[in-house]
Amino acid sequence: MTTTGEPDAVIPAEALRVTGSRTLRFEGVDHGSGVSFFLVTNDPGQGPGLHRHPYSETWTVLEGEATIRTGERSVVATAGDTAVVGPDTWHAFTNTGTGTLRIMCIHASPRMVQENWGE
Repeated sequence: MTTTGEPDAVIPAEALRVTGSRTLRFEGVDHGSGVSFFLVTNDPGQGPGLHRHPYSETWTVLEGEATIRTGERSVVATAGDTAVVGPDTWHAFTNTGTGTLRIMCIHASPRMVQENWGE
């Protein structure tokens, strides 16, 4: 940020796109930010497998329906809903709706650190 509060630069979506995917990945450390995020666009049945981070993760559903698994619990979130999982908690989400899921996955860290189940 500049001293006037204006952003230093706009990062084009294509610069953040995961190769071969509709998902955008922003790692804050590369841009002077204290947070990181994925902006995910998934079809029905798609979503990441179980994983965890050493920091909290916050999701906001922008469009569609997600079933979010945190530990042994599952909750359904729809457009406008927000969910949070604490550090070191195994979690995953799946598009359980009939249309496109767009979900913002905010990592409370400037660098993404992820451990996948079974690794």
